Amino acid sequence: GLVIDGQTLNIIFQGGLEEKFLELTKHCRSVLCCRSTPLQKSMVVKLVRRQLKVMTLSIGDGANDVSMIQAADVGIGISGQEGMQAVMASDFAISRFKHLKKLLLVHGHWCYARLAKMVIYFFYKNVSYVNLLFWYQFFCGFSGSTMIDYWQMIFFNLFFTSMPPLLFGVLDRDVSAETLLDLPELYKNGQ
Repeated sequence: GLVIDGQTLNIIFQGGLEEKFLELTKHCRSVLCCRSTPLQKSMVVKLVRRQLKVMTLSIGDGANDVSMIQAADVGIGISGQEGMQAVMASDFAISRFKHLKKLLLVHGHWCYARLAKMVIYFFYKNVSYVNLLFWYQFFCGFSGSTMIDYWQMIFFNLFFTSMPPLLFGVLDRDVSAETLLDLPELYKNGQ
């Protein structure tokens, strides 16, 4: 890991040493910026996103972390003694730092798997519905008439196809939470 303070970040950004700083950070698993201004924190996140073309995640617990959280692809706010500004600006909120592991490995995996299945489901639903209307046009001689009333089309999308997304969202868990916590490499398989 790399721990860097605000004075050193100031020297890096003003001296044009961003490339060397990024070369150093490539060899680190995590980079911690301490005693730095909110602008410096967001500049580090933007530099990593722009130069390395990677997905970034920022974690903060106070008002001074808001710009860093908003600059990242995924922002996580920790609610605590410093107020709720970071939580209000974040994508996800947790109460303690120890909950980060479960948020990323368990809920992240489940969300990724559910979204992948739901995209396939929505393609299937729309293709089957459009095919029905397409082949009906051959039957009616391309007159433009519809075989289904408009209220039935609305109910089809509202009621008949709303159950699978709800069931997937609530019940679908391909792997148990304990297994996902024990084997973090399972997250990569979905990608």
